Amino acid sequence: MNKNTNILAIESSCDETAAAVISNNHVLSNIIASQSIHSYYGGVIPELASRAHQQKIIPVVDEALKKAGIGKENLDAVAFTRGPGLMGALLVGVSFAKAFALALEVPLIEVNHMQAHVLAHFIRKAGVSSDSIHANPEFPFLCLTVSGGHTQIVLVKDYLDMEVIGQTLDDAAGEAYDKVAKLLGLGYPGGPVIDRLAGSGDGQIP
Repeated sequence: MNKNTNILAIESSCDETAAAVISNNHVLSNIIASQSIHSYYGGVIPELASRAHQQKIIPVVDEALKKAGIGKENLDAVAFTRGPGLMGALLVGVSFAKAFALALEVPLIEVNHMQAHVLAHFIRKAGVSSDSIHANPEFPFLCLTVSGGHTQIVLVKDYLDMEVIGQTLDDAAGEAYDKVAKLLGLGYPGGPVIDRLAGSGDGQIP
């Protein structure tokens, strides 16, 4: 019987502290701690984000391991977001990941978080098989990534062979949503609010 490969994955690139446990390509747990303090300022304050990561990373990792039913002694590797992201926030994640991996004497895996967005297509929830509805995309394929800080069209040739063939020249889509919401006094984050309001519109140009 093949042994499962258990990986603890840590994300701290912006204003959410997250930890997931993956066994082979199945997600056993995914714990996210958001930071509500930024809503007061209408945007993410890097220094406040890094301090919040320091407070939340240990309980988030602990909960992720417990929910997955995986003891730290059963981990085969620790993955972490290398970037892109906020420098102080990333530093918290990488420091914790390095210390954790060193203590367990397991490999440390650095992850480009934009590549991770693309490769999320290959992740499965525990107990869910890869069927025709959720089949993995075949290489090569085009992927549109739209996040708070990046909007890109990526040519994906293989798991780690990707080429950005187009991207926004100024603000990413997520940033544009937040800035518009701030101008309209809709609060932060703006994306969910604008999306909810758009659903009640009549779609007609006056």
